[in-house]
Amino acid sequence: MLILKRKIKKLKPFRRLITIRNYSILTLAFWFLLFYSACSLRPNIQEKGVDFMQGVWNEDSVAFSNKLSNYTQHHFKITCDSVYIDFVTHSKVNFYEDSCYNNGVWKEYAKGVYSIRNDTLFVGATFTHANYKQKISGCYHIGRYDKTFLIKKHTADSLFLESLSDQRQIKLSLKGKITCVQKEL
Repeated sequence: MLILKRKIKKLKPFRRLITIRNYSILTLAFWFLLFYSACSLRPNIQEKGVDFMQGVWNEDSVAFSNKLSNYTQHHFKITCDSVYIDFVTHSKVNFYEDSCYNNGVWKEYAKGVYSIRNDTLFVGATFTHANYKQKISGCYHIGRYDKTFLIKKHTADSLFLESLSDQRQIKLSLKGKITCVQKEL
């Protein structure tokens, strides 16, 4: 009993140290160590992507294109988690300077990544030149190309998308299958 009383007397100074401030610091340190130990670095390699998306996809025609004042045909090349998009725009109305209008037909390019969640395709890309180097000035679009598509249907050789920004239908047909070979970032 005497030994126990001596130990309690020795602990009294420590009780004063455990104040709200010190308790907060200890709690913060605990959570930091918990999260730090739970985190792991991702490998420095690109993601695998989705198998059925791997390939070269063309939009051969646009529905009611003869009745539209402008429309865009899409060409997708999807490899692993990367996407390369070529756009061919046809316009009966000149929205640009005459030097850019090019008789109402022009081509644009974008490069980025994609992901699929449930039935939705998310594309995050940047407009580029024909060599897929970033475009910071010039005719047509510059900057980000962020689009969301609803995957209406997909088969082995066709992919039906609907743009969630303008509800336009995109019917893509598979022109060539690509096998994903992951590369270092």
